[in-house]
Amino acid sequence: MLSKAQNKYIRSLTQQKFRNEHNVFIAEGGKIAYEWLSGNSKIKMIIATGEWVGNNGMLVQNHPEAELHIVKDSELAALSGLHTPNDVMLIIPFPAKKSIPVLKEWYFALDDIQDPGNMGTIIRIADWFGIRHVVCSPGCVDVYSPKVVQSAMGGHLRVNLYKQELIPFLSAIPLPTIAATLDGDNVYGMQRREAGVLIIGNESKGVSEEILSVATKKVTIPGRGGAESLNAGVSAGILCALLLPV
Repeated sequence: MLSKAQNKYIRSLTQQKFRNEHNVFIAEGGKIAYEWLSGNSKIKMIIATGEWVGNNGMLVQNHPEAELHIVKDSELAALSGLHTPNDVMLIIPFPAKKSIPVLKEWYFALDDIQDPGNMGTIIRIADWFGIRHVVCSPGCVDVYSPKVVQSAMGGHLRVNLYKQELIPFLSAIPLPTIAATLDGDNVYGMQRREAGVLIIGNESKGVSEEILSVATKKVTIPGRGGAESLNAGVSAGILCALLLPV
């Protein structure tokens, strides 16, 4: 059972300012919990139903540093920021901040991605395609929002996430910087590359003019139907499948 102070603390973590204040974030759900608890990452708290703890005792024992709190389904539902609560919730410390390494591989650069679902999907896509570095502009949604973490499905474990201004990064990195736009070169006519930076823009405004001015190439996924544009996450996945090495 959780105290009133613990309840207040956990509920506060649905808000970015309190996540930043306490340097922790929430991860919910059995699949995500399994990934985090199977590894060596430090866990601050495990809040779970008695049934979940009974079925996952070895995972819990793997993290003696974590505070374990066994709660009722109704208590967990009241703590959750998701529409469909899960049977386990983790409180996880932020990873240590790192500088962005300059390597001959692929990166994502995200220009003001606002939707948590899109952000989580792009992190998951990065994880799928082996893109280890995602650079987010200051205007992007918080990558540690519960909805982002949920959508990324464990991608936070393997993908390094950075928040900084994009123009200095794009101007300095010695790789092709390719912006997804509606008026770029047809992606089906482009060769696959061993390395580069794929720039994905804001859901409604696309990649800003300032970012386009430093991009070395623009790319488009041609359409045949009547849709105005593609979802940012869908675009990111298609472009990765067509531009990254097989």
